[in-house]
Amino acid sequence: MSLIAVEAAITVADPSTRQALIDRSIPIQQATRDDEPGCVVYCFAADPCEDDLIQVYELWESEESLQAHFDHPNYHAMRDMLGAGGLVSAVSRKHRIDATAPVYNADRTPSAAFD
Repeated sequence: MSLIAVEAAITVADPSTRQALIDRSIPIQQATRDDEPGCVVYCFAADPCEDDLIQVYELWESEESLQAHFDHPNYHAMRDMLGAGGLVSAVSRKHRIDATAPVYNADRTPSAAFD
């Protein structure tokens, strides 16, 4: 079975509203982490280089757990809350991950290899 990663870039119309929007998302982020089986990571955070950008990173144990999320009230609450937040755009993609490995080997050297 493969892990599923979701990454998204959400652009807000008014950068001064970005942090309040992220703050309003915190209870939904926490509920998703606590209540939804298969959720490994669920993070909506301010991009440190772009003042109008929210970066999203999600990691799910399976396609089934991601699909269950799409049917869950937490997903609908986040989508509705963000949609009312004055967005310019929201681009998201999902990725199926078929291999995982540590970044650093036993010698503490980073490696891109999956062996």
